[in-house]
Amino acid sequence: MSKQIVITIIFMAVFSVSNAQQKWNYAEVDKKSYELFQQKKWLELIEFNNQACEKGIEYFYLQARTGIAWFNLGKYRKASTWFFKAWENDQHLEWLQEYLYYSLVYSGRYTEASKLAGNFTNGLQQKINFEKMKPLRIALEGGYSWNPDFDQLLGSNLDVDSDVGSNYGEAFFLNNYHFESVDYSHQIAPGVILNHNLTHIGIDRMEQLYWGSRYNFQIDVSQNQYFLNPIFTVGKWYVSPSANITWGKSDLILGNYDPNTFYSKNYKFSDFIFTTSTWTNWGNFSPGAEINFATIANEEFTQASAWLTMYPLSNGNLYFTPRVYFKSDDENSFAYNTFGISGGFQLGQLHFYGNYLNGEMENFVEAGGYVISNFPGRSTRKYLGSIYFPFAKKYQFVVRYLNQDIFEKYQVYRNATRDKNLEYSYIKHTITAGISWRF
Repeated sequence: MSKQIVITIIFMAVFSVSNAQQKWNYAEVDKKSYELFQQKKWLELIEFNNQACEKGIEYFYLQARTGIAWFNLGKYRKASTWFFKAWENDQHLEWLQEYLYYSLVYSGRYTEASKLAGNFTNGLQQKINFEKMKPLRIALEGGYSWNPDFDQLLGSNLDVDSDVGSNYGEAFFLNNYHFESVDYSHQIAPGVILNHNLTHIGIDRMEQLYWGSRYNFQIDVSQNQYFLNPIFTVGKWYVSPSANITWGKSDLILGNYDPNTFYSKNYKFSDFIFTTSTWTNWGNFSPGAEINFATIANEEFTQASAWLTMYPLSNGNLYFTPRVYFKSDDENSFAYNTFGISGGFQLGQLHFYGNYLNGEMENFVEAGGYVISNFPGRSTRKYLGSIYFPFAKKYQFVVRYLNQDIFEKYQVYRNATRDKNLEYSYIKHTITAGISWRF
């Protein structure tokens, strides 16, 4: 190889390295990213940012521009990641504060947004209508649940199938129930939200007794629930403890000492659930865990669950959450109990949400301690579907349908002691509707 060729190769290599270094220095990256930003070429800007980061070039304005690119593409969770990076370098720019705030709000992370807003400039606080304390939401909802197999169960021969004979047989058949509920949420400090719920349930059951002959007695159950749930953030983690107090009263008919004779009794009951949940956000993923300590129907138990919420579109337009539950009580050690999967999607103005549970659900707790199954039986699967649609900007209607299998027992007593039982089942249907108003 001649000397001239060697010199040419070396010169071209040096020029190539020099040109590459020149292309990926801070000045050139800033110039190119700003051009793409002005031209609103968001996808090209994001790709250019990725290349620059691979070269070790990352700084405030590149982070902010990348966040704005994701924001304009509607990918609010990805946008918030880059805005947080820029935020760590400079927290005083009003435009960055606003972008970060709305990227969190549109990602469903209002608690984080309101906590950060406490440190925003006065001008921006006025622009976003920031207040340290304010009402957020009030909602009213009512529902009706029924058992289509009620008449069939009432006319069945469970006493014969259980071979009650001269003993005492008892069953409680659900006919229907109705409920009325009111929710109220308010912010008591930046990043601290308090949720309240008060629910009344009126239950219509038929108590069927066999004591010499078969008898049916109407049983009315009145149940009330108060739910208190603060939500706040600790660093990047959400923390949400809750307390659920349920109380009520019921009629009860009991067999007397002689067959074919009965007496009535009223009794009061109360249940209590304490729950603590925590979760965080990792880009398009949100892992969380929950533990419940409960006393339901005089049974103490501990229940725990873990979940992972996924946002494939990096916003609230599509999400789904697989969740696994574990439980322990006086008879069973801590072990797997139930699997659930929930999710939702936005279609125009309509928001659809669904939930499916499968497992051994007896005295079962779900939804942050808010929903409890304290009926005298068990369930193995539950479907729930909801449709939300807005009205006049601040209002939102919701319609739900719930389908759940219920297993209960026809109980036989011998000498006032439980002797044997026979399990029966039915499907419970529930329809609810409600309206909420955001302040």
